Amino acid sequence: MDKIKIIGGKKLKGKIYISGAKNAALPLICASLLTEDTVTLTNMPMLSDIKAMNALLTQLGTQIDEFNDFVDGHPTKTYSYRTPQATSLTADYDYVRKMRASYYVLGPLLTRYGKCELSLPGGCAIGARPMDIHLSSLEQMGAHIEIKNGYVHASVDGRLKGCKITFRTVSVGATCNLLMAATLAEGTTILENSAMEPEIGDLATLLNDMGAKISGIGTSVLTIEGVEKLHGATHKVIADRIEAGSYAVAAAITRGKIELINAQEWTLSRPLQILKDMGVSIETTPHSIIVDAQDRDLVGKDIMTEPFPGFPTDLQAQFLVLMLTAKGASMVTETIFENRFMHVPELLRMGADINVHGHASAIVRGVEKLSGAQVMATDLRASFALILAGLIAEGTTIVNRVYHLDRGYEKLEEKLKGVGALIERIKESDEE
Repeated sequence: MDKIKIIGGKKLKGKIYISGAKNAALPLICASLLTEDTVTLTNMPMLSDIKAMNALLTQLGTQIDEFNDFVDGHPTKTYSYRTPQATSLTADYDYVRKMRASYYVLGPLLTRYGKCELSLPGGCAIGARPMDIHLSSLEQMGAHIEIKNGYVHASVDGRLKGCKITFRTVSVGATCNLLMAATLAEGTTILENSAMEPEIGDLATLLNDMGAKISGIGTSVLTIEGVEKLHGATHKVIADRIEAGSYAVAAAITRGKIELINAQEWTLSRPLQILKDMGVSIETTPHSIIVDAQDRDLVGKDIMTEPFPGFPTDLQAQFLVLMLTAKGASMVTETIFENRFMHVPELLRMGADINVHGHASAIVRGVEKLSGAQVMATDLRASFALILAGLIAEGTTIVNRVYHLDRGYEKLEEKLKGVGALIERIKESDEE
């Protein structure tokens, strides 16, 4: 497996282009299954998760074309998806185990074809993320659900039926799946207590461009009037707010200054407010966010993860590391997932002062320095947290198991090198 080597101590300065959002692109890809026409997605990130989803759709019978493209002068990818008729309605274990988001094929296949078999998903080991909300909601729409031999077997007689669904807890995955399923259902579906993340709004915008009738975008109540058929569309994927937030922390933790090109302030209002409260200067322009922590003493602040528009769980690990460089103590409370402090033991080996209380919270105290060490990445966002620690540690840090990073951060080493980091990838072949 590849490793990443970092020599710490450099203040990062410059510009970083924020790629298209992985968490938006994955359901957008699956939305293409709802029509026989071509759906074209621009500003697509080049990530292993995208490759994995494309492989799954190819197995289902989707024809995919890939193009090199430029968005705002930056190289990116455009993909076109066309599924005249699915050749398989089974999402096999070999595909789904690599990426939890594979479950997004369930809603589209079930509503268009009346049947789907889905291996129970895998993904990062950050706690229980049950599918029961997805399945019970589809049952309310008339689906027959059976789980056997590690697969979800879903079917419906005729079309799914629109109804009023109140999610028992806010779920991005269930909101996306039911939103797609409801577009071709008979009648009107109302989704209450829906997740309000920007990626859901992006999905709803594409669906409406394809001929769906969705209202309430950006609110917790989505109303979908089912239609007989959807058509093709072209759509630009929104900027990745988690990538933007991660590089914002990189600027702050190194006491540097980075302009985040293509980042959107409204998608990061809570994390940016925390940075301001800590003492970081934040300036927004029509097309970027400028994060400046030069010559600043930061003070610790408490954070608690919440569904959007609250503080995102996907930035918790990064901000936890930032608090190690601030004055005083900070309380970090995780309310979304129960196993999201698995990176803490690795940080302790570098000299961090962190006390974890159960699965829910951690007290972080500022330290004079961190020391470079060999560390092991446990999940996608924790991997970036270890990169951040390496950027400020004395000496050399080696981050192992970086395949997690390749799932969610496009050209990470290239982007960090571009703002002055001493970072390189060590390929397995280089060590032989």
